[in-house]
Amino acid sequence: MKVIQMLKAGGPEVLEVVEKPVPEPAAGEARVRAQAIGISSADMLVRKGTYSWMPPLPATPGNEMVGTVDALGPSPTTPALRATPPQAGGESVVRIGQRVLVSSRELPFRGGCYAQAICVPADALFPLPDAIASNDAVSLPNYQLAGALLYESGVRRPRSIVAYGASGGVGTTLLQLAQCDGISAIGIVSTEEKRDFARRAGIEHVLIRGKDDLVARVTALTGGRGVDVVYAMAGPSAQFIGNLDLLAPHGTVISFATLGGPLPDADLFGELKKRQGKCLGVRVYSIHILDHERELRRALMERAIGLMAAGRLRPPPPTLLPLAQAARAHELMETGRTMGKIVLAP
Repeated sequence: MKVIQMLKAGGPEVLEVVEKPVPEPAAGEARVRAQAIGISSADMLVRKGTYSWMPPLPATPGNEMVGTVDALGPSPTTPALRATPPQAGGESVVRIGQRVLVSSRELPFRGGCYAQAICVPADALFPLPDAIASNDAVSLPNYQLAGALLYESGVRRPRSIVAYGASGGVGTTLLQLAQCDGISAIGIVSTEEKRDFARRAGIEHVLIRGKDDLVARVTALTGGRGVDVVYAMAGPSAQFIGNLDLLAPHGTVISFATLGGPLPDADLFGELKKRQGKCLGVRVYSIHILDHERELRRALMERAIGLMAAGRLRPPPPTLLPLAQAARAHELMETGRTMGKIVLAP
């Protein structure tokens, strides 16, 4: 079978297509034949060797895969899985022919999904209802992260948010989930093309950085109050500090990605003190805080599965490439011009 492997960290060129034997599942494992493989920003950090939770080298990147169970390990029983609501009640089990989601957040280390097949613990899998297409299902980990950012990031449930990267995989899902839950949501993008894309994805309010007066527009859209949370990526200090002026009293800026550029070098405490009458905060978030919170982590995913199956969450059409072009996918993602999810076809 074809596998994407990296022997060392570096640019997209370190991602090589290799042939390996189809793996056999051990006791308690299931083998999943890939139908769709998602590309995430964490994959790029793994490839660059800068990820704080690096898998050992040589490594196969990839944090999400959708496929069909085609073999089970020699175990007398298959671990029971909680059924995905609202399609079924009670318990379900992993079975041959079942379509499932593999998320490396349920595995001992991140990665492994850039392959035509993978063996994983059976109780790590998420059964998928027929109502969710495979190319859509690889966006479910983004919706899981969106739920964590909205409700498990250490801030009270927001009434209103701003999110950067509104045309990207995480930004789109964050804004969609917020709107689904009745939270006022404002997206920020860098171009007219990306604004059009975000609007087609159902995001009602989308502003363009560098064109729109963000403070004035956010203030107007929130009736002069500002938003409770700004979900921002790392970037130049002036840009990052400017987010504080989008906030309502007791508001928080949450930095959730480091791909946008260098960390701000400004005196954050000093800037917060200048605005102390509004009691603002800054938080750096990583979903790795849920690494040891299995029940909560899986509940966030199961909720996302239920909402997508019910048609309440709908990811925009992905950019599709064959598995052998994983390096090309990374090149495209690094340009910052891609919109939505990039999906590899095995």
